[in-house]
This record gives sequence, C-alpha cells and structure tokens, in this order.
Amino acid sequence: MVSDVIVRALKVISDDRGEVKHMLKATDDAFTKFGEIYFSSVLPGKIKAWHKNKTTTVNYAVVSGNIKLVVYDGENSREIFIGEDNHQLVTIPPNVWRGFTAVGDQKAIVADLTDAPYNPDDLERADADALIDCW
Repeated sequence: MVSDVIVRALKVISDDRGEVKHMLKATDDAFTKFGEIYFSSVLPGKIKAWHKNKTTTVNYAVVSGNIKLVVYDGENSREIFIGEDNHQLVTIPPNVWRGFTAVGDQKAIVADLTDAPYNPDDLERADADALIDCW
C-alpha cells in the first residue's frame, strides 16, 4: 500500500435538473491551503505519467469520464479508479509518483487542486514506461 495517499468518497446531490458534485471545502480534513486548481484532459488510449512533486500536495477529482490513477512511492503501487462511476477525492502527498489514463471510450477531465502554485523546480517527470508496468 502506498503510504499517506487518501481516497475519500465525495457527496453528489442529484435532482431532475442534474447534479452537483463536491470536491473540496476549506473545512474538510483534506484541505490544507489553496495553491491553484486546473483541469487536465486525457484521451482514451493515452497516458499522463509520471509526475512527482517534492513539496506540493495534489488533490484529484474527475469532472467527466473515468480514469485509472496509479500512485507509486518507489516500492509499492496502487491503482485507484475514479470518475463519473466512482466520485472520489484522492489526496497525494509530496514524493509520490502519479499518473493516469482514461478508462472507457471517452475523454476524461480531471480537476487538480494543489496546495501550492505550479513551480517547475518542485516537479519531477518520468516517461510512462519508466517506473512500473501498470498501463
């Protein structure tokens, strides 16, 4: 098990007009501070991996579609399936590798909320096939 990666179920409010899907509130245990939020899309058959922050905590929730998120701490890995079919928040601490791919035949849109603004000196990257065979 990858240490300190936390997966939390998220609230969905539905009615005849549609849905409201929660991600993170300032009062949630997972919230530390706001750095930035952005949205990343991934196409079916494509992989966005690997990324690791040295000091930044990352929170993922899927806005549209479904993904397989893989986290890897250098020894252990974990596959986490999140998206429209499983609305969850995944909190990834610093120094844990992460990557994701779309599941199914549609593009997935991932919300990425970090506790620090983007800093290229804080980020390490590796090719999708460089660390473990999981895709």
